[in-house]
Amino acid sequence: MKLKNLQIKGCRDGYGEALIELGKKDPKTVALCGDLEGSTRAKMFQKEFPDRFFTAGIAEQNMTNIAGGMSLVGFIPHISSFGVFLLRAIEQMRNAIAIGNLNVKVTGSHCGMNIGPDGFTQMGTETIAMFRSLPNFKVIWPCDYEQTKLSTHAIHKVKGPCYQQFGRLDLPVLTSSKDEFKIGKAQTMVDGSDVTIISAGSMLYESLLAAEELKKKKISAEVINLHTIKPIDEAAIVKAAKNTGRIVTAEDHQKFGGLGSAVAEVLSTKYPTKMGMVAIDDVFGESGTPEELLKKYGLTSEDVVKKVVDVLN
Repeated sequence: MKLKNLQIKGCRDGYGEALIELGKKDPKTVALCGDLEGSTRAKMFQKEFPDRFFTAGIAEQNMTNIAGGMSLVGFIPHISSFGVFLLRAIEQMRNAIAIGNLNVKVTGSHCGMNIGPDGFTQMGTETIAMFRSLPNFKVIWPCDYEQTKLSTHAIHKVKGPCYQQFGRLDLPVLTSSKDEFKIGKAQTMVDGSDVTIISAGSMLYESLLAAEELKKKKISAEVINLHTIKPIDEAAIVKAAKNTGRIVTAEDHQKFGGLGSAVAEVLSTKYPTKMGMVAIDDVFGESGTPEELLKKYGLTSEDVVKKVVDVLN
């Protein structure tokens, strides 16, 4: 696919716009936020539907419990905050939402190192690991503005708890509003025969850049957008492993418990395959520009290329 002259838009803008669309279609749609509605773009819904929006303040535990109660009386609550702050309510996510399989939709914004200057206290780099460990939760990681809109509509339609996340950084738009988006179904972005790069979120663009650079080295790289981490597309992962024989995962998340771990779990039990992981290597971040941080912590297209070469060798 062509990576030049792409439109740059924010995933969180896609989230806010999708909430408005859902609010117009479904009067049962309500939204709650932990005092960050401007940052998560839930404020767009608040402006359009002030009587269906609730600010919980810096009290994510209460917000989660309130959302659970609202779901029990027929509403479909969408709650949002920075992903890292949602971890304050992980007990409530477990006991008040997951155990009862309640119909609550959770969105974490500002996840990953790409948040930049706000520093490590604001960076949700463990969020996928936490939420995918909760029974009944579906976990989605859209890659751009358009896919975030599709994802928000998809989690609204499916019954039960869902978690989706994205970063603060505006990203190149790689997908289309006309694309098929199905929870649990991976999306092949580029075909290849020598290695498969599996990615999600902001690292998908870096993976596509890496594939172009690898082509110059006479290496044919398949690129898969694994936007759903749970339920994971086992068939697509095994097919890729059989096709290329080598897998590299790339994610702006801790290497423990994230996308790479999820893929490794599939391969180790279904089709053992040599693989490598590009991820945050068991450290916390710091303040800096997104570009500085991604380079320092090994989350660039160059790092993906290096990992692919290592795995092939």
